[in-house]
Amino acid sequence: MTRINLLLLLAVVFSALYLVRVQYESRRLTATLDRAEAQGRALAIEADRLEVDQRAQSTPARVERLARSELQMRVATPAITRYVRLPETSAERGGTLPDAGPPPVGQRPLGGQGGNASAERGGSIQ
Repeated sequence: MTRINLLLLLAVVFSALYLVRVQYESRRLTATLDRAEAQGRALAIEADRLEVDQRAQSTPARVERLARSELQMRVATPAITRYVRLPETSAERGGTLPDAGPPPVGQRPLGGQGGNASAERGGSIQ
């Protein structure tokens, strides 16, 4: 009977020690979790602050002010705008496109355009 009592006493002691260890580990993990949650809240607040800063930095008035002061840009007015007019082609006048002539050396003419290279050199068309 004393053996059983001794065995039960050892089981109770080991169980108590294991319980203390598990409670300590639980408290340690809870403290770590609390620190991580606090850090997450701080990061979320910082992200919100940065978003507000970004919106403030990208307002149209600020961008225009920086463009004028740092880049020396100005608003385009008709007085400083240059208009470039391309020469009018016969296609725009309602005509046909002019023949571009033979293709460069080493290129074949596109179907129906540019003529036959052998005919231009005096060869016969077959």
